[in-house]
Amino acid sequence: MAFTTKKKALIWGLGVIAVLAALTGYRLNTSQSQDQVLTIGISPPYAELLQSVADEVKAQGIEVKLVEFSDWHAPNVAVQNGDIDANFFQQTFFLNNAIKESGYQLHPFAIGSGSHVGLYSKKYQSLAALPDAARVVIPNDPVNLARALVLLHRAGLIELKETDLEKKLSTVRDIAKNPKNLQFIEVEGPQTAHALNDADLAFGYPHYLKLAKAIDPKDALVLDPIDQRFAILFVTRQDYQDKQQKLATFVKTFQSSSKVREILDRDFGQGLWFAGWK
Repeated sequence: MAFTTKKKALIWGLGVIAVLAALTGYRLNTSQSQDQVLTIGISPPYAELLQSVADEVKAQGIEVKLVEFSDWHAPNVAVQNGDIDANFFQQTFFLNNAIKESGYQLHPFAIGSGSHVGLYSKKYQSLAALPDAARVVIPNDPVNLARALVLLHRAGLIELKETDLEKKLSTVRDIAKNPKNLQFIEVEGPQTAHALNDADLAFGYPHYLKLAKAIDPKDALVLDPIDQRFAILFVTRQDYQDKQQKLATFVKTFQSSSKVREILDRDFGQGLWFAGWK
């Protein structure tokens, strides 16, 4: 009987060891699997666009996870900390300013698509019809605020001391002339589309306007000219090496995909986006 008890204990012990070994192996395999997943941080408007690319590269054995961020600060923090491989939400001026302010070791890995921005109104059919002291919504981050002011300058509504963003990111304090005494309301960039309902004029991005169903992006009172420096970048750490080939394949697919062009035409509008890599 003692032998039988010992035998049972041995068998039970071996069983436990086998289960633990299996679980350990599962955890290791899961960890290794996760390590092979390409993770890219995005703003919500780019979700379907980049998911279409993720679906295409899956056929090549590349697993992609898209992580959505609701603000324009966290994606760079996540890349810098190594929480994600890359992000796709910002253009050259924004990246350069983020690096200057934070000291992050980031750089552009590749160039994606860009879009026009414009001045929009639900109340007035022309810029000339804007009343004195009209309320104008502009983004509150330094780069897009400056971009909005430059567009207002080009439209003849204000006069800036400096319009070259590479020399200076202008603020409202740099307005030399404001003949209509425009009143500026600064909001988070993604919220400019929603603020359009209460403002007289708003600086707007086609994709956010579409997403908010605020107004047809083609109905801008004025659009900015194409500038390749405003194309959205795929950004990584400077020392990024881990999944470079996978990311390079993802980018190449993005740049050549007919599905990407179809989604950009639909979400931004034909003629409102451009291929920044060309």
